[in-house]
Amino acid sequence: MKIKGKVHKFGDDIDTDVIIPARYLNTIDPEVLAGHCMEGVAPGFAAKVKPGDVLVAGENFGAGSSREHAAIAIKAAGIRLVIAKSFARIFYRNAFNIGLPLLESKDAVRGSRDHDELEAELETGTIKNLRTGKNFQALPVPEFMLQLIKDKGLIPHLKKQVRCGR
Repeated sequence: MKIKGKVHKFGDDIDTDVIIPARYLNTIDPEVLAGHCMEGVAPGFAAKVKPGDVLVAGENFGAGSSREHAAIAIKAAGIRLVIAKSFARIFYRNAFNIGLPLLESKDAVRGSRDHDELEAELETGTIKNLRTGKNFQALPVPEFMLQLIKDKGLIPHLKKQVRCGR
């Protein structure tokens, strides 16, 4: 599965309170959450995102509370892939559970900047910066997690499994 998009770059320790401030947790409506995505660190971010864009960040992305709202806000804003140096474990799982792919690559983070265009292959973990021509490596996404992405999240995946009699 190839993903290509424009980079929106952030630093280290972007926590869930910055991704979606707590005052918006009274809804689970993806469109409402999308409108406030990254508001805590980049007001107006949601208006700049185009469907298919890529969010790139430093260490410890998604730390903080275990709310699924953060991953939902990112995906609903139009971000198709998040690449970071490292992810908080609960955010990592929440993202895949809603069908938002993540890749860890310190080199890709160091080798990209705002507005670059990246192309990533989830099965192999290869990431190419189309501006510089440089290639980077991340761990490939395991097959069962690729299936979650293809099925648009854990719940649709489980429903599909039940329909198929598995």
